[in-house]
Amino acid sequence: MTNSTAEKTVTRSEAGTDNGALVTKQGATHIADTVVQKIAGLAAREVSGVYSLGGGAARAFGALRERIPGASASAGQGVSVEVGEKQAAVDLQILVEYGVSIADLARSIRKNVINAIEQMTGLEVVEVNINVNDVHIPGDDDDESEETSDRVQ
Repeated sequence: MTNSTAEKTVTRSEAGTDNGALVTKQGATHIADTVVQKIAGLAAREVSGVYSLGGGAARAFGALRERIPGASASAGQGVSVEVGEKQAAVDLQILVEYGVSIADLARSIRKNVINAIEQMTGLEVVEVNINVNDVHIPGDDDDESEETSDRVQ
């Protein structure tokens, strides 16, 4: 997480808000970081204007993985999380489509990610940090994929 989250670091023993859904008299429910990571990644991708998640290297690796029969891109690509017993914090790295208002997009992503995580897990999302790595310009991929397919054949 970023330096600004130092005060908000989520720990497994944090006492946060009362969350009866995860800790009851009958036992405790622990949610793995990868579960929250996948939920956040899928929720972010649902927002119109998000072209892709991840930094350049992660996207390149994901593109290679998609070319392998039976393999698919990771739902958690471009997402890092810290999950405690009752709270979670999320960092996203995104590639936005050209022409989209980044401020509006960030608000929509935060709302969708927070709603998805809180609804599915019962965890309180304390923050969603969004890092915009690049802007996708229509036509850039098409030229690259044609050149790549020419070289592969």
